[in-house]
Amino acid sequence: MLYIGEGFEGSGPNAAHINLYLGPKNGPISGALAGAAASPGPGHLPFQAVLKPNLPAKPVTLFIAKAVMESGSSHELMTWGPAQAGVAAGITAALLDASLPAEAEDDWVAIAAVWVNPSANDAEEVYHNNKAATHLAAKRALMKGWPSRAELAEGVATVGNPFFTPKVA
Repeated sequence: MLYIGEGFEGSGPNAAHINLYLGPKNGPISGALAGAAASPGPGHLPFQAVLKPNLPAKPVTLFIAKAVMESGSSHELMTWGPAQAGVAAGITAALLDASLPAEAEDDWVAIAAVWVNPSANDAEEVYHNNKAATHLAAKRALMKGWPSRAELAEGVATVGNPFFTPKVA
């Protein structure tokens, strides 16, 4: 079984966008996690999300940056620091508040594809937005029927994102 969730939180350069893939270790997610961890691309180093050193998030979560990180940049620090901490806190909060089932604690793994804007400039906002977006993505991943057909129809009629909104949907 593979569960997929999405969450967006905030606005401007400190907004967070999470694509979350999670499920049992004995399912397809394990192969994807191992493959992603073993195949980093330039500027996209997958790493395990931790609440703090020596305390990993649960379920074990692989963090993958969607935007290329440049060594020594503030974007790299925003990704490794507040965004990563927010993802770890969001997925762990979803476990602790039972948005995820109890077996997710030790028997599931997750992959979080995370957007951090290279212009991000507020570490606290980046942290809180990533925590909220990850928590929302985890809840949505297990929500049957999300999004609804009505939500999809409304979305098609008003399609757009922070980078582009067509003049006519």
